[in-house]
Amino acid sequence: MAEEFVKAVEDGVHLSKRIYFGKDRAVAPPKPMTAMEKASQSYLPESPMLYAVINDPAIVDNPDIPSYQPHVHGRCDPPALIPLQMNGISLEADCYLDNMAFITVTGSWRVHCVMGSRSCDCRIAIPMGEQGSILGVEVELPRKTYCTKIVAVDDESGTEKLAKIEDGCFLTPQIFTLTIPQVDGGTNISVTIRWSQKLLYSNGQLTLDVPFSFPDFVTPAGKKISKKEKIQLNVNSGPGTEVMCKTTSHPLKERQRQAGKLGFLYESEVLNWSSCNFVFSYTVSSTHISGSVLLQSPPLLDTDQREMFCCSLFPGDQQCRKVFRKEVVFVVDISGSMKGKPIEDTKQALCTALSKLDSQDLFNIIAFNSEKYLFSSSLELATKKAIENATQWIGTNFVAGGGTNILNPLTQAMEMFSYSQQHIPVIFLVTDGAVEDERHICDVLKSHLMQNQMICPRLCTLGIGLFCNHYFLRMLAMMSHGHYAAAYDVDSIEVRMEQLFSRASSVILANISFENLDGLEEFEVLPTSTPDLSSEGPLVLSGRYRGVFPEMLKAKGVLADLSNFSVDLKVVQAKDIPLDKVLARQQVELITAQAWLTENKDLEQKIAQTSIQHAVISEYTRMILMETDRGKLVTESTSKRKVSTAAAKIEEPKLEKKILLQNLAVGFGNYSATVENIPPGASETKPETAEILAKAASNCCGKMCDICCCMCCIRTCSKMNDQCAIVLTQFLGSLACLGCFACCELCCSGNDG
Repeated sequence: MAEEFVKAVEDGVHLSKRIYFGKDRAVAPPKPMTAMEKASQSYLPESPMLYAVINDPAIVDNPDIPSYQPHVHGRCDPPALIPLQMNGISLEADCYLDNMAFITVTGSWRVHCVMGSRSCDCRIAIPMGEQGSILGVEVELPRKTYCTKIVAVDDESGTEKLAKIEDGCFLTPQIFTLTIPQVDGGTNISVTIRWSQKLLYSNGQLTLDVPFSFPDFVTPAGKKISKKEKIQLNVNSGPGTEVMCKTTSHPLKERQRQAGKLGFLYESEVLNWSSCNFVFSYTVSSTHISGSVLLQSPPLLDTDQREMFCCSLFPGDQQCRKVFRKEVVFVVDISGSMKGKPIEDTKQALCTALSKLDSQDLFNIIAFNSEKYLFSSSLELATKKAIENATQWIGTNFVAGGGTNILNPLTQAMEMFSYSQQHIPVIFLVTDGAVEDERHICDVLKSHLMQNQMICPRLCTLGIGLFCNHYFLRMLAMMSHGHYAAAYDVDSIEVRMEQLFSRASSVILANISFENLDGLEEFEVLPTSTPDLSSEGPLVLSGRYRGVFPEMLKAKGVLADLSNFSVDLKVVQAKDIPLDKVLARQQVELITAQAWLTENKDLEQKIAQTSIQHAVISEYTRMILMETDRGKLVTESTSKRKVSTAAAKIEEPKLEKKILLQNLAVGFGNYSATVENIPPGASETKPETAEILAKAASNCCGKMCDICCCMCCIRTCSKMNDQCAIVLTQFLGSLACLGCFACCELCCSGNDG
């Protein structure tokens, strides 16, 4: 889908050369990219963008300065996408708890490329940052407004039929697109976009990276047009912390500094829009493991009226902190669906992970499809020679083919560990498929975890594509104090796998538990099993309770030298941090994994309520697009006055329709696609027009449709020159004559006697 989008934008950029801006212009029409530019840059959006969807190229013109345009024959199929010019842009970012950022972008675009008397659809493209999640889109037009809304799956009354897939979908896992129908040429469009994204963490430093790089051709073509760019940033790490700014991509001016808080503002008239992402890095000073607990009462409209808490553990910035030794078993899917780029990228990431093992670590590799293939019958010490042998074995044995059987290799991996106190046992499970016995696998894992080892095996799971059950993989990680990651796009396999391995390989505190919680009632915490604390990022737990929370919470754990560790976490009230909003997505994802495992309808209803309340996409809700008429201007003449005047009266806004968008959730896996070995990223095939016609007719015309269809002929003929068309017509005419002769021979041949 992304490739089709890029091609449509490229066609739109070519088509926009028809637009005449007049002599007074600040920019030239967009120029097509050279081959070298295409290699380093793509037409995929790197900032919020709007595009005019052009089916009929004849409507492309300047709505203000109509010009002579040569007539264009045919239509754009698929439609071309012309990037709209932008009149103003504003970005507001709120960072909370060293974990989550909420982004609001408000911009104004103009349909500068369509005649004033014509209209076209407009497509919004929203690239989001790390683990971005769309929260809402609002569009204002002169006569109508549009906004997205989350509704329960069983509450779709009054909605129109399902929209086309391109009307509202994820172009890539990080780019959301939405289509606004029938916008008149020359119209100014005001759009407000909201999404959430994760803060990046590295070496004690947190980084916010917001897509904010606009191409040159969205700059308005006029010297006198005002272009305002505004960025507002707020950082709130909670009370009792000290925040220090490190780097920034834009010239921010500090306007607030308090304990745990920073505020910045940038506002300017610009000649050209921002050409780089908005990047801001900061640190929360702490040299040792530290943390805090925030409490907050639920909002009045919250369906769960238990008190809320959020517990954060920060690893500190000591670079020399000792990490645990590891016993690692890599369990890697090599079924037929992994063929091509998925298995090649997995091999590369696995070899990189092996090279980062410490010489005192132990490892093994199990490749699986319908069968299992072991690198060694037991764990091997990660010597240089063993790593070289493993790399060669991977190159020879990682050949995609066969089905998917996860239970057998997973069970054998758990039986390989020595369960010594010197190592953390870790299983890295990488798969792109779903299997029928997933709940049974969870039961098997649970029985292993109940064997009371000092350090139980951790499962770190990576799901590739959308055909695997990501909630099954998340549950495996959650049950075992491990970590989960997803590579929805095959291009992100290497990055996600390396991130997951780095996080699991840098554990500094294990077997984390908390004291002083016995007096609480209806206590609930997510994740249900506390993951290990890694030097690669902070640990965030959240939950609900009734009762009186202690004034100090003690966190305990085991350090890499097997010594006991404890730290007192101060409990404070979070007055200006919306905990319910900050924690909503994490809670929806974790509770969904529980709901899948237990098949609990009450949990499903709870997820739907949280999803609707905070506009978070879930498996039990759907997104709709609501169209509202802003009201028509009605004039009434006043006859009592000599000079006729008009009194304007605006009707009340009237909701016209609700459009149900495509399901934006990841789903619970696709077992059929796994059995058929459909590769990640492949879409379900739909019957072609020719096949439909062939089934409807059994005569010679129906047989002809097996070869081609009318639309195929039209598309082909529209690209031919006149001479070729004449030759083809004569050739087909001669075939028709031969067909008539054959028919006459059959009808009239010798039955005279």
